[in-house]
Amino acid sequence: MTRPPTAAQLRVIDAADPVTGRLRGTQAQLTALVKRGLAFRHPRPPHDHFLTPAGHRIREAEEEEATTVAEAPAAGEASSGSGVFSARVGGEEEAYDGYDGAARVREVHSAWQGLLELRRMTNPDGATDRPCGWERTNLVRAAALALEAAGHPPAGPDADGYRVRATPQPEAVAVYGPDGAALRACAATLERAGWQAGEYTEPRTRTRYLLASPRRV
Repeated sequence: MTRPPTAAQLRVIDAADPVTGRLRGTQAQLTALVKRGLAFRHPRPPHDHFLTPAGHRIREAEEEEATTVAEAPAAGEASSGSGVFSARVGGEEEAYDGYDGAARVREVHSAWQGLLELRRMTNPDGATDRPCGWERTNLVRAAALALEAAGHPPAGPDADGYRVRATPQPEAVAVYGPDGAALRACAATLERAGWQAGEYTEPRTRTRYLLASPRRV
């Protein structure tokens, strides 16, 4: 990519589906994004366009800049107030008002179904039981979505639950839980979602955690 996207192209990128990266725009705009390596046209009908990892990075950079400039609310607040979905990784400072509410349940279910569709459309064999490229470049959010969609509660200011954190290891996240039973339940959920998960102990703190990574086969 030799030039930055135009303002019109940025608007198309910003309006992409937050989970699947599905794009809507004119044919000229979509073709230009493909040429810049920011989007790809799916080979199977209906031949929709999706953000590439580079396109996702631009979208995330735009969101971070907007949050800094406008001092926007935290992810959980944005999810309920602006229509932008954000999986809860656990440990966010804001209260989970209405966590069990019907609106949040529908939102999480819709996001998970969208991710399964993205797997179907982008995995070479159309498999939905194995993570796709988007999940491998958004490990923390992808693992958190799998856990929240299965009904696991995220840790909050006044509640115990899972916490998903990045690790120095490539394609691996750490998942912490309030106790061993919760960790084992999280491991079972991630494995059903196409992840590999093993339980480990931190040498210094003796804290138990899961090391989880997307399964390739």
